[in-house]
Amino acid sequence: MSPRRAHNGGRIDRSTTLRFIFDGTAMTGHAGDTLASALLANGISVVGRSFKYHRPRGVFSAGIEEPNALVTVIKGKLREPNIPATQIELYDGLAVESQNRFPSLSLDIGAANGLAGNLFAAGFYYKTFMGPVVGPLKGTRFWMFCEHFIRRAAGLGRAGHEPDTDRYEKMYGFCDVLVVGSGPAGLTAARRAATEGKRVFLAEQEPEFGGSLRWKSAIIDGSSAADWVAATLVELASLPNVTLLPRTTVWGYYDDNALAALERVTDHKAHAAIGEPRQRHWTIRAKDVVLATGAFERPIVFPGNDRPGVMLAAGAARYATEFGVLPGERIAIFANNDSAYESALALKDAGAEIAAIVDVRAGVSVAARELAREAGGELLLGYAVTNTSGARRLREIEVQPFADGKVKEGATRAFAVDCLAVSGGWSPAIHLASQAGHAPQWDEALQAFLPPAPTQRWTGAGAFTGAFSTASAIGGNIAVNEPEIEYEPAPVFEIRPTGKKSGKAFVDLQHDVTASDIRLAHREGFQSVEHLKRYTTLGMATDQGKSSNVPGLAIMAAARGLPIPEVGTTRFRPPFSAVSLGALAADRHRHFKPERLTPMHDWHVARGARMYAAGLWYRPMIYGTGGETVEQAYVREAKAVRASVGIVDVSTLGKIAVQGPDAAELLDRVYTNMFSTLPVDKARYGLMLREEGIAFDDGTTWRLGEHDFLMTTTTANAGKVMQHLEYYLDCVWPDLRVHVTSVTDEWAGAAVAGPNARRVLEACVDGTGVDNDALPFMGIVRGEIAGAPVMICRLSFSGELAYEVYCGAGHGQHVWDALMNTGQAFDIVPYGLEALGTLRIEKGHVTGAEIDGRTSPRDLYLDWMLSKKKPYIGSAMVDREGLVASDRVRLVGVVALDDRPLQGGAHIVERLGEEPRGSIGHITAFCFSPALGKYIALAMVKGGKARHGQRAFVSDPVRNRYGPVEIVSHHFFDPEGSRMHG
Repeated sequence: MSPRRAHNGGRIDRSTTLRFIFDGTAMTGHAGDTLASALLANGISVVGRSFKYHRPRGVFSAGIEEPNALVTVIKGKLREPNIPATQIELYDGLAVESQNRFPSLSLDIGAANGLAGNLFAAGFYYKTFMGPVVGPLKGTRFWMFCEHFIRRAAGLGRAGHEPDTDRYEKMYGFCDVLVVGSGPAGLTAARRAATEGKRVFLAEQEPEFGGSLRWKSAIIDGSSAADWVAATLVELASLPNVTLLPRTTVWGYYDDNALAALERVTDHKAHAAIGEPRQRHWTIRAKDVVLATGAFERPIVFPGNDRPGVMLAAGAARYATEFGVLPGERIAIFANNDSAYESALALKDAGAEIAAIVDVRAGVSVAARELAREAGGELLLGYAVTNTSGARRLREIEVQPFADGKVKEGATRAFAVDCLAVSGGWSPAIHLASQAGHAPQWDEALQAFLPPAPTQRWTGAGAFTGAFSTASAIGGNIAVNEPEIEYEPAPVFEIRPTGKKSGKAFVDLQHDVTASDIRLAHREGFQSVEHLKRYTTLGMATDQGKSSNVPGLAIMAAARGLPIPEVGTTRFRPPFSAVSLGALAADRHRHFKPERLTPMHDWHVARGARMYAAGLWYRPMIYGTGGETVEQAYVREAKAVRASVGIVDVSTLGKIAVQGPDAAELLDRVYTNMFSTLPVDKARYGLMLREEGIAFDDGTTWRLGEHDFLMTTTTANAGKVMQHLEYYLDCVWPDLRVHVTSVTDEWAGAAVAGPNARRVLEACVDGTGVDNDALPFMGIVRGEIAGAPVMICRLSFSGELAYEVYCGAGHGQHVWDALMNTGQAFDIVPYGLEALGTLRIEKGHVTGAEIDGRTSPRDLYLDWMLSKKKPYIGSAMVDREGLVASDRVRLVGVVALDDRPLQGGAHIVERLGEEPRGSIGHITAFCFSPALGKYIALAMVKGGKARHGQRAFVSDPVRNRYGPVEIVSHHFFDPEGSRMHG
């Protein structure tokens, strides 16, 4: 038997021995152990060092709220720090190391910080390093000197530098009911919803379902708690409408019942199976949510409460009952409520000796007294633990009489113990509800914050609502046999001995925040809960104050002479617990920016396309053949479009679904021109401005139904336009009944352009005509291509007869192939961004090069789109003096007179000298025009149209390019539009 392993009991598999390494030392555990339970079983008392004072710390809890036992998991060269040992499932070959110590846990030179006394009190870095004068180090110079050392000392674990080689996945789930938590309340809610025929997801952050029933001794419907859980799970697993998600933490609650969850798929395995990801990130949309997330046990703050061997009572009982591990051989209990008495009996049944049960209350319930009698040990009512002693683990506790919220003068008693199990009451895990709605509500009887009133479709169940007993959690007609204990605690959060000097009393164990730090913050004016948190770092550790927040708030409330609800609490924000960046990024986790690929990407690459990053998307630049230069390739492609037909991948255009009764009204407000008058199955070109009247984005919007529009944006601005719309809907016009949804990835798109474009479509489109009557300019039709549904809009960016063909992204390659195959009879050519740019420059269309954040509609000669019948974003500012001045730069065309290439960014000047000066504008985009046989460009030049026909010069000293140019209309090719209207 290992030093602390109980002879029997627990849910571990004692027949399977697992080997693991902790700080270089080989140890063993059993299947079903956590790293924390295995360390306790191996007699390890010190598992880490605290952040500031480097004090030795032991395992404090058995769950996700653990503040002390943080380790770094090592797999090969990869290091993942700050993982709670309570959340690491033991597997053969696991290697971990402790943190925040040097050179070792047993001998850490950082412990010298504890000798500095009040130097490291709350706000020490502000006071110590920002002002004192030390020789030449005056004011902030002293901080700059100290900063290097401070930053080296900051943090706990040390991350590695090797790239993450694990694979991650993303999943999207839709259900009628999402149940979060699988304790008695969660299992009951899931079974009830499932039997009603609803689609149910049941998410549990632990490896096994059952919650507290895994270590409680209740009898449910005549069966043990474990048997009842097993039977319920068999029933749920057999139902096709139930999805069970173990090892899945729901960490964020967002609008419209959208929740984020992290599933740990292979973190508990030495090696992932082929195709298995390490973690899977879920986005779950639920019609209804049941929050059955349980509660966290709180500690009591007293001197010496951080010594290894001091832990939460329920955690101690869980180690004994679930893992067959004794956290101590001689254990004392310290409590202000009845639940600790159940823990005392569980520890006694596992083989521990109960030395004493210390309770601050003068009287307890009959059920608690009976539990104390069965557990053994001396029952000390009206007493409190006032100090502890021991070097690297607890050896002794001191107790004194306690009444009226104070320690009373009297004989101090000492008990030799190696574990102190503490219970200061329970705090419901209301984090998700707080994220989804209002501030939590204080319950005086439970001395805890309860969830706010729902603002979304969720209901609470079990301990989450303050119903801590198994019977109240299950409810209904199911018989539950358990001790009828009282969960209401005495309102005691801190024990302050009098008449003698005592040790530090810690509130936040990980960040070394003491009770005196909180009182210091009060004296120095940091009394708001938000200021308290940031000044002392209370609740800012990896556990986010799950066990420390309420005691900390109670101490501040006492200092201010106010009740706790008036002091308030900080709001909970996602994530509920740590989420790896790899899981958030999923299969793009190796990139700072994701590489977005269209459905036809592989086809482009296989045809020799040179890919180009356009925003986050990869698009073909050219399809080079036979050693062509970039210019030769795009000229060939552009010629082919003008001569017959070409096809370009436009899947990357931003696409936003605008839906709802006020969809047309929203579009009228964000576009400068009218969209409410647009007929169904027609499209219209639109221009957006910023509030100051500057052009923001342009694109076409298609009316698919009375209240259903599809907005398209430029590729690069898709995200910005979406943010623009969401801002105005959320903050400016929240009354509009509109939903905007990014559907860019849902649609694949191909633009077919050229004189033979209609003939290609006529040959492959079924279910609709595409002639001029059936599909006029800016019209929309629906049909099929090679059996795949498509939506076709007749519009042109190239100046040719052109159509944009949209289909579901999954059909993108299929439809593209069909268009290419049909187009072979017309010598169809795929063309890339360079040819696309050439065609648009010849036609004079503007893009982001001209809509660069400085130009107004008049600068671009788009003032014909400014409605006089309605207001719109920017309408109040678009006519201000600075935007209508005659000397503003405006859009023109430029032709090189020396037959040499032009370059974007080159200046246009009226005279050339040794040092060209007096810029009148600059080139925005350029190309060789196969239609004109010349090098041409678009430019922004002072005077605009007034300069048509004038000569000027290009001045580009960076690239040593100078030469004569002619300023002309930006409509180089087919200004009447006869080709695209043909």
